[in-house]
Amino acid sequence: MAPQQVTLAQKDRKAFQDLLSCYELKQLTRGRKVADQILKKYPDHGETMCMKGLILVHLGQRDEGIKLIRDGMRKDLTSHICWHVWALVQKGEHKYEEALKSYMQALRFDKDNFNIVRETSVLQAQTRAYEALVESRLHMLRLRPNVRAHWVGLAVAYKLSGNLVEAKHVLEHFQGFLREAPANDAEYSEFILFHVRVLEDLGDLQAALALLDKKSKDRYVVDRTAIHTFRARILSKLKNSNTESPQAAEWDTRAESEWRALLDLNPECTDYYHAVLANQGIDLGSLNDDSRTQALGLLSGFSAHSPKAYAPRRLALTVAEGDKFKELVKPYIEAGLSKGIPSLFSDLKKLYADPFKRQVIEEIVEDIRASSPSEPAEYLWTLYFLAQHYSFLDRHRKALDILNLAVEHTPTLPEIYVMKAKVLKRAGDPYGAVRSMNEARALDGQDRFINTKSGKYRLRAGMVDEAEEIFGLFTRKGAATPGADLTEMQALHYLVEVGDAYNRTGKLNLALKKYYAVQKVFESFREDQYDFHQYSIRKTILLPYLDMLKWEDEVHSHPAYVHAVVSAALIWIELYDDPLLGKSLQPSHETTESSKKALSKAKKAARRGNDPSHESQDAVNKKVSNQSDDKGLDAPPPKDDDPDGVKMILADDPLERAAKNVGKHIMDVCLTNFDVAIRRKKYMQAAQALVRAHTADAQHPEVHLRVVQFGKTVSSLSDSIGSAVKSVLHETLIALKPEEISLDVFTSQYLQSHSTSSTVILACAKASEILGNSMKDIESLLFTSLQDNIDLPVEDALRILSYLQRIKSTRAEEFRIACDNKFEFSTVFKSSDQQAALRQQCLLEEKEDCEDIETL
Repeated sequence: MAPQQVTLAQKDRKAFQDLLSCYELKQLTRGRKVADQILKKYPDHGETMCMKGLILVHLGQRDEGIKLIRDGMRKDLTSHICWHVWALVQKGEHKYEEALKSYMQALRFDKDNFNIVRETSVLQAQTRAYEALVESRLHMLRLRPNVRAHWVGLAVAYKLSGNLVEAKHVLEHFQGFLREAPANDAEYSEFILFHVRVLEDLGDLQAALALLDKKSKDRYVVDRTAIHTFRARILSKLKNSNTESPQAAEWDTRAESEWRALLDLNPECTDYYHAVLANQGIDLGSLNDDSRTQALGLLSGFSAHSPKAYAPRRLALTVAEGDKFKELVKPYIEAGLSKGIPSLFSDLKKLYADPFKRQVIEEIVEDIRASSPSEPAEYLWTLYFLAQHYSFLDRHRKALDILNLAVEHTPTLPEIYVMKAKVLKRAGDPYGAVRSMNEARALDGQDRFINTKSGKYRLRAGMVDEAEEIFGLFTRKGAATPGADLTEMQALHYLVEVGDAYNRTGKLNLALKKYYAVQKVFESFREDQYDFHQYSIRKTILLPYLDMLKWEDEVHSHPAYVHAVVSAALIWIELYDDPLLGKSLQPSHETTESSKKALSKAKKAARRGNDPSHESQDAVNKKVSNQSDDKGLDAPPPKDDDPDGVKMILADDPLERAAKNVGKHIMDVCLTNFDVAIRRKKYMQAAQALVRAHTADAQHPEVHLRVVQFGKTVSSLSDSIGSAVKSVLHETLIALKPEEISLDVFTSQYLQSHSTSSTVILACAKASEILGNSMKDIESLLFTSLQDNIDLPVEDALRILSYLQRIKSTRAEEFRIACDNKFEFSTVFKSSDQQAALRQQCLLEEKEDCEDIETL
């Protein structure tokens, strides 16, 4: 039975209106008193209970306030005020979907409440409910048709929902009665550009061009670069889509002129060069001899027109081939080396995909090396380039020999030691890389880049505490730890690297905490966009707003996010596969007691620092006043009772937690989705994930492994699985591999076709384990990766060694020793005692280097 609603008397309704005014004016203490007076007389008045609860939330009494709001809603479920209050609280907790539902309930009981409609529209934009957003914007326009922002907002809503025709109609109607804005008005300029974009996207190119020409001529569009960009793009589209039109030649000429005007504004923008060439009918992705010659001629002309611009000369190197490439690349390299440009190799290394160009560059730079000792600076940077060149080609000994020559020539250049550290890292010697970075720091201890790189290399070597000391040189001094400050600053590179460091050293609990910290950063990106939905419409910042929405929709494809999500899911899978692993990561009794003592000591220090007897009167007064300060509606960050993650890894639902982490259709994510679903016995989900991965790259070693795993699973399904599901799974398997070929033959054929790939060898060894092959066969297969004709990077060798150790192979130690002998400079294959000694040596040398830096 629904509760009977309480109706206020006329005098008390006035008091309730006073309560609402107090809240709007943020007179929270007075509002609370008014609410208490009403509730004293009407203790079951739901709206007053909700308003008092809302005020309590603002005053920091969140739990008590939310409880009171819930009680108030039960008293009056038909009040728009109650639903509005609850929506505000949910919005403060960033539960946008739930808040939107509450706003919709509020509109059921007061459909013309403008504030509720407006806030609903913001949440619809936040949750990408664009069809509903159109309805809300229409409603706002009907309620207040004289406000320009509502017309703009409706047009944007139509654009977001994909209804460009209606967006065009709204913009044209608005333009019809809009009073002309003054020239050079930034907001009106943005409105015009948005209108042009809508017409362009709709395909009404001539109307878009006419509008742009008219408004830019009258100086209503203030962004000159945008004028040229829009006009050039529209003219190019007109020419390409209307080749038979008598105006095609005119459009072609005008487009060429506009693109060249953009090049005059920014001659280093490669996109403009691509556009100019495309306007001439030259597609750099599919060149023939004639188009290649034409493109080189145009780029040569651009270089002559802008002699200081690098972009046309660099693009010409991509286009040129054979002798023409030799002719162009030599002066380019000579100019870079003579000027001492450290990034020259980074600029050219994309050309290394072509073996001919790679060989030509090597020969040219070696010739310069032989002829430049008389020019000390040029000779030094030539050595620096060659070291990067040979390191990129995995010729680490030659790279180190050249760097030693560079040190002898100029022992005070930090870049040499930084490059040496990079070579050693690639060669598999993280401790040598740390020592080399220490030498670079000793030469320039104040350089932020060198210190950051030094900290990163310490993380790669598993020296997490030592890395934080380096990062602490540039973090906020008042922070609890450098890591805490870097987390607060959302330093993704730090969070990812330290998470990986903990993961490599087996501290899965700490690794999970860091990976989740990365995910929280991206969640904050989602929350940060909220205020811009209304602001961008009000200020008519429309095209940047659309770009922001597009970026937000794609942000979860960011490599840092994908890496964190996949790594966290793999840890949960590992914890599921080995139920005892979580317990083994629990701290020992001694560690726990030590942590308790440290915590107790910190609390005592905090109490001493907060002793009221030592507080000034101003501080006491401020503390009292803060009790009535507005704390806002945003929920405070939850207290972390498990900072090291030791409780979290004991969770009894690891697969469910892993499933929450994955979602995007990227190869690594698809593979992880499969791994989670197959363990949860969600076979249809596993099939879907595997099909997506197979579509992306059918020859990927990890895809092959999972096809074998899927085939083995499908063949052993019990009768409890429905026949319809079995049929779909069987059809999926047939689409992934030939039906007439067994899984053993399928794996054998795959291995034969990729016989020189170490990643394929490892994948086939894992597939052999799934198929029940003997340990001897698996070991023999893995040891073939040590043959000279196999491409075996250090990273793959480490993965093979880890796999041998996981399956408890008796030949794991043999493989480690063989790798230690194979990789000349590597230290990652040393025994644990040897690596401990190397680590200790790094620490000692670091201490000496720090003393040297302090004396600088």
